Amino acid sequence: MGIPYSYSFSNLWTRRLTTILTASGMALVVFVFAATLMLAEGLQKTLVDTGSYDNAIVIRKSATSEVQSAVDRQQASIIESQPEIATGADGEPLFARELVVLINLPKRGSNKPSNVVIRGISPASLALRPQVRLIDGRMPRPGSAEVVAGKSIAERFQGGGIGETLRFGMRNWTVVGVFDAGNSGFSSEIWGDVDQLMQAFRRPVYSSVLLKLRDPSEFGKFRERMENDPRLTVEVKREKVYYREQSEMMAKFLRILGITLTVVFSLGAVIGAMITMYAAVAQRVTEIGTLRALGFQKKDILIAFVAESLFLGLIGGLAGLFFASFLQLITISTMNWQTFAELAFSFILTFDIAWKSLSFSLIMGFVGGLLPALRAARMNIVDALRAS
Repeated sequence: MGIPYSYSFSNLWTRRLTTILTASGMALVVFVFAATLMLAEGLQKTLVDTGSYDNAIVIRKSATSEVQSAVDRQQASIIESQPEIATGADGEPLFARELVVLINLPKRGSNKPSNVVIRGISPASLALRPQVRLIDGRMPRPGSAEVVAGKSIAERFQGGGIGETLRFGMRNWTVVGVFDAGNSGFSSEIWGDVDQLMQAFRRPVYSSVLLKLRDPSEFGKFRERMENDPRLTVEVKREKVYYREQSEMMAKFLRILGITLTVVFSLGAVIGAMITMYAAVAQRVTEIGTLRALGFQKKDILIAFVAESLFLGLIGGLAGLFFASFLQLITISTMNWQTFAELAFSFILTFDIAWKSLSFSLIMGFVGGLLPALRAARMNIVDALRAS
């Protein structure tokens, strides 16, 4: 019969101050580890939620984003005539010609400029994006110098609120509405009539076309025909796949940065746990000798001290995860390296991140406690009892 786990609990409680300090170090590491993964998850979810599986986006071949793409009017007309495109309640194709450009706007309070996406939309654009809903004002009238701003833009940028005026494309534009696109990237955009914006920015071509497939299973056939059509030089992607690709570079950078910081911090936490456990072994030499004299085997001593270190790691992991969960209340913004536009998103904690964080904390506890536990298990009974 092994040593009861309550023995390890009681020893951690007896050394409360040391336990708290060591667990705090581990909690900090887990906090950084979880926060980085939550940041990358939030970025990816924001962009993936921007797209719809039923929608297909058509951009110029080899273009990595809509900002770099160009689809001329003739090509757009050819694509619109395809039989796979669904029709709306009014009988018109669910097909939108769109323009995407970047402008520089100052932020409220700081006057710090940042890139913002201006999207020229067609009548079908809103129907193709059911997650977007108008929360204040109205949609811009076709042919007018009116725009609607995403909720994030209205809150953070000068001139983005309803009734305010924005100056770009050598014209003044009145914000007549504010829309909420949930957690998607559209909340960080400004929308207006595509034809008016093309005139203002002197752009003779669209950036992309967006369409809804009548049957999502027909995507492969549609893509093959469009990409092999000699009249077109385009690339077709599912909208969800397109926006997931937009997040890959930034999310990968965040994960690499987070893992690097975590490894550096974890070395300190492991050393701290090791020092704590070595001190515990040194203070309990006689106690260890007594346990051996009572008939407990070396493996029982080893398991008891490793369990104690694992409890220490678990306490630190739970504490770090608890504090990291509050980051979900924060919304931050950063530049999307694919489009060079500012994107607002939140930290997101998932079950996958939670178990990875707790597993990491247990690994730190195990590594930090293994050597001290081996030292305790190898103690000679007579020498340990003489130490008293």
